[in-house]
Amino acid sequence: MSNPLTMKSFLTAFGLSAAAIAAQPAFALDQVTYGTNWLAQAEHGGFYQAVADGTYKKYGLDVKIVQGGPNAANRALLIAGKVDFYMGGQLGDMDARKEGIPLVSVASIFQKDPQVLMAHPDAGIDKFEDMTKLTTIFMGQEGFSTYFEWMKKHYPGFKEDQYKPYTFNPAPFIADKKSAQQGYLTSEPYEIEKQAGWKPKVFLLADAGFAPYSTMITAMQKTVDEKPDMVQRFVDASLEGWYNYLYGDNKAANDLIKKDNPEMTDGQIAFSIAKMKEYGILESGEAATKGIGCITDERYKKFFDEMVSIGVEPKDLDYKAAYTTKFVCKGVGMALKK
Repeated sequence: MSNPLTMKSFLTAFGLSAAAIAAQPAFALDQVTYGTNWLAQAEHGGFYQAVADGTYKKYGLDVKIVQGGPNAANRALLIAGKVDFYMGGQLGDMDARKEGIPLVSVASIFQKDPQVLMAHPDAGIDKFEDMTKLTTIFMGQEGFSTYFEWMKKHYPGFKEDQYKPYTFNPAPFIADKKSAQQGYLTSEPYEIEKQAGWKPKVFLLADAGFAPYSTMITAMQKTVDEKPDMVQRFVDASLEGWYNYLYGDNKAANDLIKKDNPEMTDGQIAFSIAKMKEYGILESGEAATKGIGCITDERYKKFFDEMVSIGVEPKDLDYKAAYTTKFVCKGVGMALKK
């Protein structure tokens, strides 16, 4: 027979071990960092949602969002290996490859870049091409060297002498009825209406034909090659986060956004979400049927060819190295849409 004392000691020891094991997580979460391209806002909402509602944890990830901003250098942190993913864009990714930097985008959250031009509501500007009649277009240097070059090619009548630098102050535009100003669909129109008391006419460049992928999930090639499972889980969890943010309870995510960016308001957040839905920023084109985040070879090549035609990118650029389609277009998260 077994010695009762020995058996009791064994069971006690086993019980303690079982309790200790039960107290541990089922598995260790992978630590992941995602650097955004600006201060926290609704345009980043799906990522904050996946943090707030536990979606990342469900996928075995402990995700930290590293907020961008005027003094942030999150793209440089990605290149240096300090963050795992960055909120890149198609132009930036192609430029990186041109410079020999091995960035690769694995998903495109925005099918339409929210870049817009705005005009006064009573200036007789009803179509995109009507802005050729204006004397001034306020825009940044980056826009002048990219989409304005594209505008001049596809809409004859736009001229370089219309250009004036945009200093992130809308006052000159508000004061000049014969001017237009660049902006972000989800931001500047809201601010101008608050300041001026009227709604500007808004023209989305993507709807006019200038259509890069934007708000992407971008990684280093090494990460994609060596950690494909982690990349897939981060992409899938982020896509679920976006569907939940757009169509579910997003209060906790918005609270996190306002914690990171105390100047953000509920009014601005609501405006941004409404505009993203209205204009199909996330859900249009292939993403409407294959899910948020979709990237296709045909669409990517079309924009690359446009940039070659205006001299922004070299014809011999290996643009295909700047993205991959293997992690997206699988309908992940679509069932969450209500």
